[in-house]
Amino acid sequence: MYAITGITGQVGGALAETLLAQGEAVRAVVRNAAKGAAWQARGCDVALADMTDANALTRAFTGAEAVFVLLPPTFDPSPDFAESRAVITAVSKALQAARPARVVCLSTVGAQATQTSLLSQLSALEQHLGALPLPITFLRAAWFMENAAWDVARARTDGVLESYLTPLDRAIPMVATADVGSTAAHLLCEPWEGKRVIELAGPALVSPAILADALGLALGRPIEAREVPRAEWEARFKAQGMRNPIPRTQMLDGFNAGWLSFEGTPRQGTTTLADVVNSLVTCH
Repeated sequence: MYAITGITGQVGGALAETLLAQGEAVRAVVRNAAKGAAWQARGCDVALADMTDANALTRAFTGAEAVFVLLPPTFDPSPDFAESRAVITAVSKALQAARPARVVCLSTVGAQATQTSLLSQLSALEQHLGALPLPITFLRAAWFMENAAWDVARARTDGVLESYLTPLDRAIPMVATADVGSTAAHLLCEPWEGKRVIELAGPALVSPAILADALGLALGRPIEAREVPRAEWEARFKAQGMRNPIPRTQMLDGFNAGWLSFEGTPRQGTTTLADVVNSLVTCH
């Protein structure tokens, strides 16, 4: 049986779908029964646990052959990353107590970076969970293609894609959440010892200009990629309601400067940018 945190999200959902299709037993770890109802109807066991509750997580992980850990995203964290630190502490205690045979943890491209950014939350997750006496795999995924969901409405109405990634013709690794989920399922099921890092990207690099072209094809109209000036970022983020935009700004700087990058040669998924964009345009 495989215990899955984050099962109501895109990656966790794709992971669970893959395991169920293989006939595996799945335990959905959710905050409340309502969130687990659909998975329970599919035959999953459901365990109720807040990600900061070590005792509840221990119960959720106990008896599992393997556990998938997904740190709940905090896009506007406190300056000391208190939100993610509370989760990391609880998850670490629960894994130590439950002692599953294997752990797969979703991490990120650039988790090895020493510079501070929004992704430092996942660097800390790797550091703390990597110290546990358990076989653990950190799946470092590229920038999610599905982040383009935020761009569909403006592209459809105004023919514009505003980009914080610059320059507009610079391509970086991106990956579809479906590929992240299916890869995580494969990793959960295979045996290994010790700690390892698996990096994952999509089949091709993606630039803002390439993304604009893909949106244009899907929407049937020309889309112009426009760079958002660096000087405007903080005001824009605060206008969106962010209290502490510095980590997000540091993350974007890291991608643009190149210090948020893969260490080695990543595995490649098979889902193309066109596949994802067409789906996003249909759904949004």
